[in-house]
Amino acid sequence: MTPDSNPAVTVAGAFDEEAIAVVAAVEQFMRDTAQASAPSAVEAPVNPWKQAALLEGVSRRVDQ
Repeated sequence: MTPDSNPAVTVAGAFDEEAIAVVAAVEQFMRDTAQASAPSAVEAPVNPWKQAALLEGVSRRVDQ
């Protein structure tokens, strides 16, 4: 089963409200126990010169 698949749940002999409650509980359980998405395997190193230039450009006041 893939993480994106939605398994079928059949509640035989249940009233509508009971079936809805069971499905809601199963969906909540699936959300609570799902694995967190993995961070990207390789992140590019931050160039300190580029970082300084970006920060300087953002913090510079523009006089008009």
